[in-house]
Amino acid sequence: MSSTPIKILLVEDDELFRLGLRVRLQQDSLFEITAEAEDGETAIELTKQYPFDVVLLDVGLPGIGGIEACRLIKQQNPRLPILILTSHSQKSLIAKLIAAGAQGYCLKGIAAEKLVLALRSVASGASWWDETATQEIRSSFAVNPLQSDSNLSPAANPLTQREQEILALLAEGKTNQQIAEILYITSGTVRVHVHAILHKLEVSDRQAAVTMALQKQLINKT
Repeated sequence: MSSTPIKILLVEDDELFRLGLRVRLQQDSLFEITAEAEDGETAIELTKQYPFDVVLLDVGLPGIGGIEACRLIKQQNPRLPILILTSHSQKSLIAKLIAAGAQGYCLKGIAAEKLVLALRSVASGASWWDETATQEIRSSFAVNPLQSDSNLSPAANPLTQREQEILALLAEGKTNQQIAEILYITSGTVRVHVHAILHKLEVSDRQAAVTMALQKQLINKT
């Protein structure tokens, strides 16, 4: 990790809560609160003006709301990590966050040390999902063996079952080495599969592949 501070855009409409976050995060020399916003529209404009390393985004914003703000920010800046702040962890919300391109979420009230770890993780390119979200991701990507491949033409779903399994693990934030250990294959084989997934989906990175697979329902749900 570089000694250069991680530049954060803090988006939260509750002024007192935002102040508390700012004070806590700025106690850590690793972070720099570069800008703040109270709504999604302002956040989107700020991401056009400043080079942030990560966006900490409240989901319950006035105006367009946090989920739509996340989706629009990711449209403009596909590589800009977004960590969602929320009071809820329902499966329906998790699915929407994944589809919008979020790298993970933290429940409000999370211990400060965990929030710091979550921000560091997403800023470095990893994901941050809790157990509830991980289960939802797995179920979203689970292949139903009773469904015939004929239900989905190869043109509509170019991914093999192995590629689907690897994509599910990518969505959980697993590294190539972790995926290799889970699937009992070599990390080199995982790299080959990841390259094939990106090529087939015509995307440049893992998060984009996960987002596209969920949005286009390329993977059969149980």
